[in-house]
Order: sequence, then structure tokens, then C-alpha cells
Amino acid sequence: MAMPRNIIVAAAQVGAVHKTTPRSEVLARLIALLEQASDKGVKVLVYPETTLTTFFPRYAGLDANPAELDEWFEYGDITTNPNVTPLISRAKDLGMDIVIGYGEKTTDGHYFNTCSYIHAGQEVSKYRKVHLPGNREPYPDPEMVDQLEKRYFEPGDYGFRAFRAPDLAPTSEDGEAIVGMMNADPEVIKARSEFQHLLVMQAHSYTNATFSIAAARAGFDDGKYGLIGCSCIVHPEGHILAQSQTMDDELIVAEIDLEDAKVGKQKVFNFGLHRQPHQYSIITAQAGVTPPPRLT
Repeated sequence: MAMPRNIIVAAAQVGAVHKTTPRSEVLARLIALLEQASDKGVKVLVYPETTLTTFFPRYAGLDANPAELDEWFEYGDITTNPNVTPLISRAKDLGMDIVIGYGEKTTDGHYFNTCSYIHAGQEVSKYRKVHLPGNREPYPDPEMVDQLEKRYFEPGDYGFRAFRAPDLAPTSEDGEAIVGMMNADPEVIKARSEFQHLLVMQAHSYTNATFSIAAARAGFDDGKYGLIGCSCIVHPEGHILAQSQTMDDELIVAEIDLEDAKVGKQKVFNFGLHRQPHQYSIITAQAGVTPPPRLT
């Protein structure tokens, strides 16, 4: 029988951040959540998408002035960026890995919706969001809330890299998996949004036999832009281990056993035993849908 490999993980839900909220104020809140996590023995803490600012893709016209647009992005190496280094340094002191989302401007002038996995003050891995939702152009109705990720970000160019975090668990074995997800979904109809969010989290955790940590933005940015919250940690069998209870800054904590991620991978979702990759080529060969021929 395999020995348990337990670690404590957490999602750092972040409440309202307004367009006028300075980064220094947000940073202080992020560090406060980090300190709470340390008190609970957390080893991995996941922060939301665009953690350091409000969710700026809702605002049209930011790119009319390149200097104004750049104010929403972190430039260059995140581990040496003064907007973030106090958080990274404190996480290193506490022996905690963090995942943080932010708008990234590269040294050669490209813009991405990015998250970085930080271990001991160093960036171990990075994900640049590939599938950008929303539109390139604002809605004609000024009362509608824009979602302009396609305008302000480029599709990610790093793919979907898996990696092993150093010193995360007592032993490192095949079959373990944790996925950190960042969420800043606009609230449309709250009950429906929460249902669909949890449905996706639970279904994908189950079908990938993977622990998932969803760190959400929550509350009302600028007093009017609602975000659904609903941060959660989900087991590989699909059940929710922990879920947020507020729409404010909140720490969501769960102790997990990495051995639990091996069960599905060795049985129902044993890709080596069951997958037929040659049958799936259409998935990567086209975008959009080609209707099938009508039966006669």
C-alpha cells in the first residue's frame, strides 16, 4: 500500500480591486493572505488572474495611449519586478511556493495574460493564456461590460507545460498532479455562473484525475463590476474539498494526498492503455466547426 504524501494547498481569493487602487495596497493584501497561509502550514498558494490590478480588459480605450496601457502590465522578469518582489521574497522566507497571475509585457514588446510558478524566489515555470475570451472591439452599447482580452493580450506561446515543483512532497512519483487555475470571470447571473464554474472544475478534475485549485477574484470592482468568487479546491474524483464563503479576500485551504491523483490515471483514465491519438487529429487540424453532411 502506498504511503500518503500529504501537503496543504490554498487558493487566495482576492476581493474588489478598483481601477484607482494602487498596486501597493493590493500587494499588502496579498502578503496578508500569504501570512495567513503560512500560519496554516500551506506549501502552495495560488493567486488569481491579473492579481496586482483590477481586471483591466473590461475598460475600452486603454491602448489609445501606449504609456497608459503599459501601466497595467509588469515588465520583464517577474522575480525582479519591484511591484512583486516583496511578495516573492516573503514567500521565500516562509518556504512557500506561489502561483501569481499578471499582465506581462516582455522585453521585446509582447503582451500576455500570464501566471508564474515561483519556488524559493525563482520562476520555475510560466503559463501564458492561450485561449483568450471576449472580443477585440468594445460593445456598441456603453452599458454593456466589455471583455477585451483579445485586444490587450496576445495568445500565449508557451503551450501547456507540465513540470515538477522542487521539494513539494516527501517523494516525487509519476501520477501526481495539481493544476492551479486563476479566475476573474465577470458576474452575469450569479447562480448560473457559480453552477457552470463548479461544473467545469469538478468535471475536469475528474476526467484528468487531477487536483485543481481555483483562485478567483470576487466582489464588485469600482463598486459595479461583479466577479463571481467561488474559489475552490477540487479532488481528482471530482468532489469539492474546500470552497470560499465570502466575496472578499479569503484563504481557501485543504490538505491533499498526492497519491489520490494516481488512482484515476491508473484505471478509468489510463491514457496509455485507452487513448487512440490517431483518431483525434481533427481536434488540432482546424478551428471552428465544419457541419457534417446531411443524411439522405
